Amino acid sequence: MARSARTRPKIKKWKAAPPELVRTFEEVVDGLPGAQLRKMFGYPAAFVNGNMLGGLFQDSMMLRLSSTDLATFQADAGARLFEPIPGRVMRQYAVVPRAILASKPALRTWVGKALAKAKRKRA
Repeated sequence: MARSARTRPKIKKWKAAPPELVRTFEEVVDGLPGAQLRKMFGYPAAFVNGNMLGGLFQDSMMLRLSSTDLATFQADAGARLFEPIPGRVMRQYAVVPRAILASKPALRTWVGKALAKAKRKRA
């Protein structure tokens, strides 16, 4: 049975990613072996072998990580799971914390881990 408009959660209109975040994302993805930049829901995203390794959503960057890397990213960097719509958590994706975004070497390390996950067969 479909929920009425009254019981559906209100979804805020998505805002465009800030240009500086788009530039940062493009810089760290540029030159990754096999990576292709495409749009996903209107935002830049990177894919390898048809698997998304990460992308932007509003004012956040998110990365798809292995379960081990995800746990480390959460514990060591304070990353949180990506939740584009309240109650709709994407469990393999983490939002990149601001401190990591500010450090190109750290960001490249985590993007490299996302690349490794994307290169593996779907799992």
